Formats: sequence, C-alpha cells, structure tokens
Amino acid sequence: MGENAAKNHCAQLNQGEENEMEIFGYKTLGWRKALCIIGYILSCGALLLVFYWKPEWDVWANCIPCSLEEADIVLLRTTDEFRIYSRKTVTWISVSALIKSRSDCPAIAEEDLIFSKAIMKPSLQVKSIQVQKIRYVWNIYAKQFQKVGALEDDHTCSAIHAKFGSGLTCYEQKVRRLICGPNTIDVPVIPIWKLLIKEVLNPFYVFQLFSVCLWFADEYMEYATAIIIMSLLSIFLTVYDLRQQSVKLHRLVESHNNIMVTVCRNKEGFQELESHHLVPGDMLVLKEGRTLLPCDAILISGQCIVNESMLTGESIPVTKTCLPQADNFKPWRMHCAEDYKKHVLFCGTEVIQTKADDRGAVKAVVLRTGFNTAKGDLVRSILYPKPMNFKLYRDAFRFLMCLIAFAAIGMIYAVCVFALNGEEAGEVVKKALDVITIAVPPALPAALTSGIIYTQRRLKKKGIFCISPQRINMCGQLNLICFDKTGTLTEDGLDLWGLLPSERNCFQDIHSFPAEHSLPWGPVFKAMVVCHSLIVWEGKIQGDPLDVKMFEATNWVIDDSSGHKIEGRESTLATVVRPGPKASSAPVEGLTILHQFPFSSALQRMSVIAQETGGEQQVFTKGAPEMVAMLCRAETVPSNFESKLLLYTTQGFRVIGLACKSLQAGKQSADLTREEVESDLTFLGLLIMENRLKSETKPILEELSAARIRSVMVTGDNIQTAVTVAKNAGMISPTNRVIFVEANKIPGSFSASITWKLLAENKTEDYESLEHDSQTERRIRLALRSEQYHFAMSGKSYQIVAQHFRHLLPKLLLNGTVFARMSPGQKSSLVEEFQKLDYFVGMCGDGANDCGALKVAHAGISLSEQEASVASPFTSRTPNISCVPELIREGRAALVTSFCMFKYMALYSIIQYLGVLLLYWQLNSFGNYQFLFQDLAITTVIGVTMSFTGAYPKLVPYRPPSQLVSPPLLLSVVLNILFSLSMQIFGFLMVQKQPWYSKTNIHSACLSMNNHTENSSSVSSLGLQGVRDGAHEQMDNGHKSYENTTVWLLSTINCLIVALVFSKGKPFRQPIYTNYMFILVLIGQLGICLFLVFADIDDLYSKMDLVCTPTTWRISMVIMLAVTLAVSFLVEEAVIENRSLWLLLKKTFWYHSKSHYKRLQRMLEQDSAWPPLNETFFSDSVSITVEGNMGGHSNPAFDSNEDAL
Repeated sequence: MGENAAKNHCAQLNQGEENEMEIFGYKTLGWRKALCIIGYILSCGALLLVFYWKPEWDVWANCIPCSLEEADIVLLRTTDEFRIYSRKTVTWISVSALIKSRSDCPAIAEEDLIFSKAIMKPSLQVKSIQVQKIRYVWNIYAKQFQKVGALEDDHTCSAIHAKFGSGLTCYEQKVRRLICGPNTIDVPVIPIWKLLIKEVLNPFYVFQLFSVCLWFADEYMEYATAIIIMSLLSIFLTVYDLRQQSVKLHRLVESHNNIMVTVCRNKEGFQELESHHLVPGDMLVLKEGRTLLPCDAILISGQCIVNESMLTGESIPVTKTCLPQADNFKPWRMHCAEDYKKHVLFCGTEVIQTKADDRGAVKAVVLRTGFNTAKGDLVRSILYPKPMNFKLYRDAFRFLMCLIAFAAIGMIYAVCVFALNGEEAGEVVKKALDVITIAVPPALPAALTSGIIYTQRRLKKKGIFCISPQRINMCGQLNLICFDKTGTLTEDGLDLWGLLPSERNCFQDIHSFPAEHSLPWGPVFKAMVVCHSLIVWEGKIQGDPLDVKMFEATNWVIDDSSGHKIEGRESTLATVVRPGPKASSAPVEGLTILHQFPFSSALQRMSVIAQETGGEQQVFTKGAPEMVAMLCRAETVPSNFESKLLLYTTQGFRVIGLACKSLQAGKQSADLTREEVESDLTFLGLLIMENRLKSETKPILEELSAARIRSVMVTGDNIQTAVTVAKNAGMISPTNRVIFVEANKIPGSFSASITWKLLAENKTEDYESLEHDSQTERRIRLALRSEQYHFAMSGKSYQIVAQHFRHLLPKLLLNGTVFARMSPGQKSSLVEEFQKLDYFVGMCGDGANDCGALKVAHAGISLSEQEASVASPFTSRTPNISCVPELIREGRAALVTSFCMFKYMALYSIIQYLGVLLLYWQLNSFGNYQFLFQDLAITTVIGVTMSFTGAYPKLVPYRPPSQLVSPPLLLSVVLNILFSLSMQIFGFLMVQKQPWYSKTNIHSACLSMNNHTENSSSVSSLGLQGVRDGAHEQMDNGHKSYENTTVWLLSTINCLIVALVFSKGKPFRQPIYTNYMFILVLIGQLGICLFLVFADIDDLYSKMDLVCTPTTWRISMVIMLAVTLAVSFLVEEAVIENRSLWLLLKKTFWYHSKSHYKRLQRMLEQDSAWPPLNETFFSDSVSITVEGNMGGHSNPAFDSNEDAL
C-alpha cells in the first residue's frame, strides 16, 4: 500500500502545455500543525514569514506525503528551470442537493463525461482544486485531476450535433454549473491593504525594517526616518502602479461578464439568462444585430461575421461557418485539422452579422467558459507572466550574499574587539548587528529601480510602452531579432500591380494597374468581383486588405441591403455585388454570392459559389498559386506556369492564383462539400500584388547588421517572395548565397528526407548540372565557406526537421535567415529554439499572428496597439521597426547603469564598512551626523541622479557584459576596494605619527588657533558608550578623534571619487558631462566636503563630530584623495575599459565563449562538408513527436491570410 501511495503521490498537471506543472499530494497532521503554531508564537511570527516566502517548507513542516486521492493539500511545482512552488488547498463541492435519487444520477445520461466521473458515491461530492484561475476536479476512474470548464476534445462532429443540438436539460445545466463554476473572467480589483501587506512582506523591506529598528535602538533617528520615508514612498508608488494595472485589467474584462443571452433548453424551449450561468454544452442562440460573445462556442448552424480585433489585433471581419455533420470516428478538432477555428466563435469577440441557413436560427454550442476561453487565456498570461531568467538578477543575489559574508566577518571582528575590551553584552550585540546594515546597502534596490524607471520614461517619450520593466535590461543583451514581414518590414496594405490572365492553357498579355482601360468582362473579372469575404460594415467595405484592393479595382459595389431572398431558401442572407457608377458596362445586373468556403491556412485557399442574376451557379477559387494549380485540370494550366510564378515571386511580388468552374444545374450549394466544389477547376490566371518595403526598414536593418545583431525573417508568405524581400531589405547582402532547405515526409513510411538546393542568382543559370560537376561544386562550397551563406526554409520543412532531423536543427538555425509559411505556433517554437542556442532573442511583429512569439521572446515588441498586444512586453506607437534599435540602445544603457549602480553601492558600503572597522579598533566609530551625511547627502542623491545619463545614439558592434561576476567588473571592484583600504589605513596610521597628534587631547593640533585650552583637560575618554549612542554633549560625544576626522573625510570624498570613476559614458551611454544634474550634484557635494575639510567653524565641527587639524594635514588629505582619484581613473580607463587588452588576454589564454551558438560556429568552421549542396539525406524511421502547435503560446483566434499568398 505504501509503495502504491508513493507512486500516486506525484502527477503531471497540464501535460505538454505551456503552464505544465508537477502536483504532489499531502495530508495535514494535527500534531505537526500544533508544533508549527508553537513555532510561530515562539519566533514572534518569523517562522510564519519564512513559510510565506517558502510555501514548500510550510507544506513539508505541516503535512506528510500521501497519494493525490487522499490529499487535502497539494503542492505544485513548475517544470521550467525556475521550479517555483505553490500551495493549494483541496476543496469539496457538494452536488447532493441536486441529485435527489440514484436513478436521477448523471452517470446514466453522461457516463463518458468528466462530470459523472468526478462525483464520489455515496457522499455525492466532487474534489477540486483551483490553479491560476482554472478549476480541476478529481477523476475517480483515471485517478487524476482534470480541467473542467471546457467541452471534452474527444466528441466527433456528429456527436456534437446529436448530443448538444437540442440543448442541455435544466438539471444537466445545474450540475455542470456547480462543478464548472460561473462563466466569468473575474479579475477583482485587489484591495490596497492586500497590495500593501504583500509589498511590505518582501524580504528586502523586512531587512529594512530590521535595520530601522536597530537604528532607532542606536538613536540614529534621522537616517532611520529618511529610510522609512523613502521606503514608504517606494511602497506607495509600487502599490499605486499595481492598483492601476489591476483596475485596467478589471475594466478590460468586466464588459462581457454579464450579458443577457438566449439558450435553448432540451424539452423546455428558449430561455433568456445572464451569461455567467452558461456551461460547456449549452446551446446558444445568436440573434440578429451586434453581440459580444461571453464564451467560446462552436457554430453548428448558420454563418457569422465576427470582429476579432480584441484577440488578433486586426480589425478585419472574419467569416465563421457551421461545423459539418461529418459521420466519422475522428474527434471534431482532428477532423477539421487547422480549420477548426473557422467554426469557433471566441470569447470577447463581437458578432457583427448573422446569416441563418435552412435549419432556422443561428446556433452555437458553448465550448469553453471563464478562464478556459481565448480571452481568459490572454488575461491569465498577464496575471501569471512567465518568469524571466537573467544572469544579472542571479548575480545580484550572489553579490548580496558576498556582502553578507563580508558583514559576517565584520561582526566577528566587532564582537572580538568590544568583548575583549569589556563592553556590555547588549552593546556588543548592537555593534555587531550594526555592521550588517553598513555592509549591505539598504538603498540598493531603490537605486536599481530608479534606473529602470528613468529608462521606461525615456522609452515612453519615444512612443515605446513597457508593461514588463525587468525586461528592459534584457534588451541590452539582444543579439538576434526575428521580424514578421507583412506590416512590419513591408507596408501593411497591398497594391494591385497586375493581372496575368490565362486562356486555353496559355498566359495572355499582362494587364497593369492602374490602367487607362478597365478590365474586360469575363471569368477573371467575375472571380475578382465575387471571390472574397468582404462585408459592408458601418458604411465601408471591410475585410482582408488584399480582398479590398482586388474588389476596388473592379469598380463594383456591394449591395448592403438587409437581405436577398433566393429561390427555395427564404431565410438565407446572401451578399449581392453590382456594377458601381464608375464600372464599365457588364452584361449582368449583378452577382449573388450564395455560399462561402472561408480562407484556410491549412488549405491555403478560399472558394465561393456565385450566381449571375437569373444565370447558372459557378465556383470561384483563389489562393496560393501552387495550390490552386493542383486543383485545376492539367490541360488548363499553362506549361510555363512555374517559370512565370518564379519570375514574379523572385521580384518580391505577392502572387495569387484564380480558378473557376460551372456547377451542374439542380444542385443545392449548401449540400456540396468543399472537396466536391474545389476539384476539376479551370485555371484563370495570376493576380500580382505589390508589397512595398517601409522606407525605414533598410536603414534600420543595416544599422543592426553593423552592430552585429542578426536579423531573421519569420513570415507566413511565399518563400521566394520572402527571400526577395530579405535581399531588398539588406538582410541578405548581394554577395551572399541562399540555400533552400526542403524537408518532406516519405509517403507510406515514418521517415523523411531533407534536401539542400542553392538558389540560382539568375534564371539562365542551370544548377542541375552541378550534381555531376564535382569541380564546380567544390569551388562553390569553398566560396560559401569564405563568405556568408543563408538558409531559407518553409514552416512545413521546419516542422519535419524538428521531428526527424533534430540534430540538424541547431546547425540550420545558425545560418537560417528566412522562415516562410510559418504558422503562429511554429513562430513561437522557432523563437524558443533560438533561445536554446543561447541567443538573446527579440521579436518584432504586429501583435496578431505573432502573439505567442512576442510572449516567449526575451523582448517582444508589438507594432499594434490593439488589446491582443497586451501579452507583449513592449508596444510601439510608431508602426515601423525604428523602435528596435531604440529599445536596444536604451536596454544597453540601462544594463550599464545597473552595473555602475551595483559597483557604486558595493564600494560605498565597503568604504564605510572599512572606515567603521578601523575606528572600532580604537573603540570609536562615526557619529550620527557623519553617517547621515554619507548615507543621505552623498549616496542617496548620487543613486538617484547617476541613472539620468541617456543612451549613446550609435549602436556599437558588441554588447555590454551580461553578468556581475565578469573578470573586468570584479577586478574593478577589488582594485577600488584595495585603493580605498590603502588610503584609509595610510591616513589612519599617518595621523598618529604627526607631531601634534595626541590620543587624549583632541585640541592639541590647534591650540594656538582656538580658545579651547581651558577645556582640553576635561576632554572625555575615547571609550565609547555606544557606536551611535547620540549623547548630546556639545563638546564631545565620544566620537571625536583625529583618526575619526581623517578617516571620515577621506572615506566621504572617496565615495564621490568612485561615483565619478564608475559613471560610464561611451560606448553604451552618453558622455557623463551630458548628465547635467549628476555633474552639478557631484560639484556641489565636493564643494561641501572641501568646505568641511578646510573650514574651522566650531559649531559646525562640533555638530559633525570633527576636530581641528593643521592646514598642512588637510592639504595632505587632499593630496591622498587626488592620488587615489588619478590611480583609480587610470586603472579604470587603461585596464578595465580597455577592450583590446581583454580581447588579447582571451586570445592568449585560449578563452572561448561558452554560448551554444558560438561553440557550434567554431565546430562548423572546421567541417569541410558543411553546408551540403544538392544532397538529400534520409532520416531513420524513428521520429520525435512534436505537438501540432509546435509548443509555445499561439493566439487561439488567429488564422493568417498570409499563408495563401
């Protein structure tokens, strides 16, 4: 039994999904819980705080492992590299009130559904947990937690029509509602007190609280108060920001949480109810007029036109068709393949128009509710963002650990010194703890945050908005940017360039646009008039830009009257097109579009059935030319089809194929399947569209290339068009060669083949002969190795390589520049594969089909301001790629600022720490005002103003270091510590050797200059009564000594020296003199410090615990500081910032980058057989299973029309 429990203790939740987790079962033990409560009381809540930070420790302390079936607490752990734990309590849902008798049990009606499998007998309860807003219930038979709130995937098309076509019964609906929960995307506005408590319990603020308590105990009131004010300000700013985000998100989702909907109840007819009562399986009736969808639903009758801009970022109306009643055993989603989205209405989208068919009302079956929906998924991605792994943050933690280790050494030293001198135990503890607050700078996080805030503000001024500030530093490391093509590199709209008609399998003369004479009436003209999915919306023709351009060229208009009755089909709304005022004369009054087969990315085409007024029915198809040609009768396709297509695609044009056929009389269009309609077509010709590059594209890509930042094109367009655009944009230089990588599955087997073909530079060259000419091939391969080459591949080839040639994928990605015909899921997968090679990947797209890739990239930049872009960390108001170098520049500047801040804060802490430890030797320390001056007037002000320095306008061809523990940075810190230590020890020892020095008489140096002789004998002993005891003796509070004055003045000005030396300018930030505020602050602080050195004002010196020294000693201190500045500055410039020196050292010691892609580059340089040319490899029959969506997050509503072109 124990072995079985151990086996069932752990399971996977959401296996294979983006939010995959491990789940562990635990049972609470009373005696363990009692012991923990005693621990909470005895530790004054400290143990409770530790458990709050570490939920896994809480579970391990209170509970014992058990099977998931017996568990009352579950522990969840993410399967990514972060392994983040979370604790959830198991809850019970009682359904006994609904189930009156056993015969009424849902098990009879729904034996195969999760609802019946979750109800435990005889208690009639359901065991559930809620994880990231999704409810999971315990499946008694499968012994696992399963997601509820969505219709099971294994239903067939016919089963959905049969089971749910007439609606759920009232009883079924109540059971489902109880188990699934309400259909709401509920994002409550988090109360301010909750946000405050969460922020205050941050480990850093807890440490600050400890520091402040210690300072109050030491009567170091002023700085403690200043830190409290700063911390409160920081907390309130953070809470305000979080509150604003919470309110914004709440407003985003609240609009459709309560909509009145009409549902069909089995045996009860139609019923109106609030949308939060909807459950999966409910039958929704869509009425005429605009409707906001409160859930995801499958359309099972009629047709809808939907505005999906909320999800896709594109306000192009989309046509949805009903789910076919296919009678097979395949689950509905598998049967529909990638086209399943054409039948799904997504939550948050707006139904603009409904078209009923001969079955009556437009109906849809509720597919998913609440947070399971497309919109719910988008909201969850904002609520629970993927944590970012960045070396800087890991190193920062290690850095703080080192400072704590330093503090521990100081504590031991302090205890030894004071205990041996007979100090009271309480005082010794206080002094020892004081060392921690000196060695670990409490202002560090605030200083680091200020740098990011200033960068965010600068980006905002440049029209770049950021919702994930911690990613700004990551932008400084980007070395590869993936660009979408359409709307990103090229103009969003298309221009109609020409039409190449075909008659009797021969291409005719090209018809150019804009033309003096209009297009002649004929099948091609008819195809352009009807083969689209355009609608009239708000008085304007709306739809895909390509369709709009094509239709506008005909000068026809869409008749937007409410509906058109067609013989025998009274209830149908059909689209009628008629000649416009500017149209050339046509022999018909108009054309009626009877039926549409919408565009499908899987099929790469769309079709319509149209009819002339009073004429015969015809089919018109348009799509990817290769695909359309395959559907046409061979005798109608011109023999030079491929060469003509190549001619235009290699010039960067988008080419669309057109075809048609007549339908037999008497056949109802609604009864025909897509396969029947799209067969034996007649080829009509090619429509040629021009997609111009944006004017900013080429210079920006050249700037990135000069900065050694790789550019990659990831598009849904044709591969030839993509390669041409890449060449025109400068991604592929004219001297570089392009190698097409084509992978295909071998029919009838589980293996695949991969072929490398060199792209011919001009059409007359015949590379087929290369296969037999080994001399030529060797010559080309040598040329390829000496210069850059680029791989180009399609999404289909990419997926096959990922499945069958996994070992080749990294090699292909190393020089892969063009990835065409990529689906949204493949784009996400590609970004993740680049990240596995240790690239820092940026993704720039329009926020629609790139939604997933924008999320998984280190820095996703959306050029769309639609709601779909909320998942993207950065959004640019400027709709071109000029935001990319801008973001990289600011990222690099922010990263360098972070390093400067770290170095400065570490040095300031260690300078103060060394000074205090030196004075501890004499049982002395700095006075309160001395600490206050260093902490507040110097460090805090420098910390705030150091980050004002802007980014350098030019991108240099190398990146700033990405880690704090890099040799130059460590050397810089260590050397400056040594310089400070040397100077302080030198000053400490030298002052004791001065002829005027007296250990007991602090006025001995200036007897002739002041009138304190009478007080000289009454100077109190230097034995301290407290390091910062704050005794208010006007003359002497126990801190005054020549050593104190010397060490304090040296260490204070030393803080200014390191601030100046560490403030980097070029090549990543603007020169330091451009930061006027910082320079003014430094000059002001230096002026005050020099005034304190040379002034001899009794009241001021008394307040600051300073003593009078001869002018010669003061000048000596200034000389010491000047030497330290000169040495520090020289070392920083000549050694630390000397890039050539470090490159030489790397070369001398054979140091090579550990990045995966660099290692691979070195390996391929030695491989004479790479890249292969005109070769075909075959895979083994074993393949890796790759999910259909290639992993990654893809926008559930998006289906890119690019794929057809």
